[in-house]
Amino acid sequence: MANAYHHAISSAKRWGGAPEEYYKIHAWFDDTKEHFCDSRHRAVKHHSMGIAWAEERFGRTLGLDCGRRVPVRWIGEQHVLEDLGRIPTLADWLRNMAPEAWMQRSRKLSEEVNDDDDNLRTGDRDHSRHHTILAARADREGEQDAAVQ
Repeated sequence: MANAYHHAISSAKRWGGAPEEYYKIHAWFDDTKEHFCDSRHRAVKHHSMGIAWAEERFGRTLGLDCGRRVPVRWIGEQHVLEDLGRIPTLADWLRNMAPEAWMQRSRKLSEEVNDDDDNLRTGDRDHSRHHTILAARADREGEQDAAVQ
């Protein structure tokens, strides 16, 4: 299948209703194409966990205008089967991904948390507006950028 609309036509033929009623689910499975334009985009949602995510997002069933209710799981399974011929697990996709250095942290977050807690206690920095370590770090980087200018 090349397009979410073609999947939607297939769903309508299988369970009734109009393709437009199914389109939003199939478009959600394929929206990763916008960021990665080859078949590897499917690694994000085309697996058993992605089908479960679709149920969480769209509900257990899709209500059609004709009154029929179709399980979203069936629609997700249909989509993945049409694209891949089987329903892989997330592990099936990740097993073939080679780990790279940027994927692994070189610092311990626990040390960063402790450092920021020490700064809060000693009053070295005004962290009153920070709700996360990342917000504090972003402010520090912003201050450094301003100092360079």
